[in-house]
Amino acid sequence: MIQLQLGYVSLFMTVLTVMLLLPQLSIAQDHVFGSWTAWFNNVRFNDKWGMNNDIQFRGGRDWTTNSLLLIRPGVNYYVNNRQTASLGYATTFVTNELPANGRRITEHRIWQQYIINGKVLDIPIQHRFRFEQRFLRRPDETAFAQRARYFFRSVVPVNQPLQEPFHRGLFISLQNELFFNIHNNKAVNNRLFDQNRAYTSLGFRFSEKYDLETGYMNQFLLRDSTPDTMTHIFQVALYTRL
Repeated sequence: MIQLQLGYVSLFMTVLTVMLLLPQLSIAQDHVFGSWTAWFNNVRFNDKWGMNNDIQFRGGRDWTTNSLLLIRPGVNYYVNNRQTASLGYATTFVTNELPANGRRITEHRIWQQYIINGKVLDIPIQHRFRFEQRFLRRPDETAFAQRARYFFRSVVPVNQPLQEPFHRGLFISLQNELFFNIHNNKAVNNRLFDQNRAYTSLGFRFSEKYDLETGYMNQFLLRDSTPDTMTHIFQVALYTRL
């Protein structure tokens, strides 16, 4: 019953996001292109404790312009087989040129998250609730802000029934993530709603420990003094569970 309710929450949040974005889509906005590569790693030490680490390189159309490196380690506490609480730190580094307005953000974050795994109508789905305390640094200012994020993701096997355990083979992944500025939104875009990331991919699971996928992400960012931005991202991602 809880998982079914969470499924309805996901559907509601997606519909709400579309309703929020539709008025914005009619307004002139910048369309840009990016290419991201990412490694998402989880290591389990015992029944209760483990760690996770994300390393992402986010570049422009050809990976050489406006590039950014994100490193996000954390500690996992496994509440049970379906729920995980985590605490961690993240930092970003600008690896080359600044944009024309000179306001590229370099930041440090403290983050907390809670993950719930389950199924809705036999479709596996993961819900992630994350809070971030952001220490933002720009060439001309520093600021502190807080953000809430809600993410859900589903991995659907291509060549086997959903009821069977999925150990190897092709899959399709679908996910969406919403970002909300819950403290000091003046430091970001002067709005509660910050951005939305919708993503779909085709991947291959080599074993219970390794997934490799490639896909398309649509990132919509609301902005204050500059046009809203729609970023079209090609992403390659490696998932490891050790």
